[in-house]
Amino acid sequence: MKKIFLVAAALTAIPSAAMAQDAKPFTGPYVGVLAGWDHVKVSDGSGSASKDGVAYGGVLGYDLNLGGAVVGAEAEISGASTKETATNLFTAGDVGEIKAGRDLYVGARVGAVVTPSILLYAKAGYTNARATVDYDDHAGTTFHAADNLNGFRVGAGAEYSFGRFAARAEYRYSDYGNFKYNGVDTGIDAKRHQIVVTALARF
Repeated sequence: MKKIFLVAAALTAIPSAAMAQDAKPFTGPYVGVLAGWDHVKVSDGSGSASKDGVAYGGVLGYDLNLGGAVVGAEAEISGASTKETATNLFTAGDVGEIKAGRDLYVGARVGAVVTPSILLYAKAGYTNARATVDYDDHAGTTFHAADNLNGFRVGAGAEYSFGRFAARAEYRYSDYGNFKYNGVDTGIDAKRHQIVVTALARF
């Protein structure tokens, strides 16, 4: 009787073991949250200024593991604390501020599985960031302008998989082109460097 029980238990375990063996990491849909360092640089051809802040946001996507190679698509919405404030720009006591707003991204990534748990990848896609400029001379003159900046993003990173969950460390560079006011090109361009970590859950 004991032998029959052991054989039955072994036969029951075989499908589960086979499924576990066949299961591939880095495949299927996923959602995640990210946080990290944000560095925005603006320039007008004659000079430039930059500022650091904290980036945060969420990502969702889908990966397909082709057996050693991974291809996928993802979308992201993020924000940042990055802003620059200056005083005494044109008159004594005036204040001007430029602030990074929400950032939308959609793109693709491709990677190589270098160990059963580690994926190295590169990514590229379209990004759209909102920037706002405010000015107040505290004498009755105020100014507010906002523009959605269209650009591209490229990046690279590593992802570590542990079951249904994964973690990423990633560097990315975004170029948004020039800031416009009422459709007029100001000649001021914006670029962004970020290093972020992401926690993912696959389902």
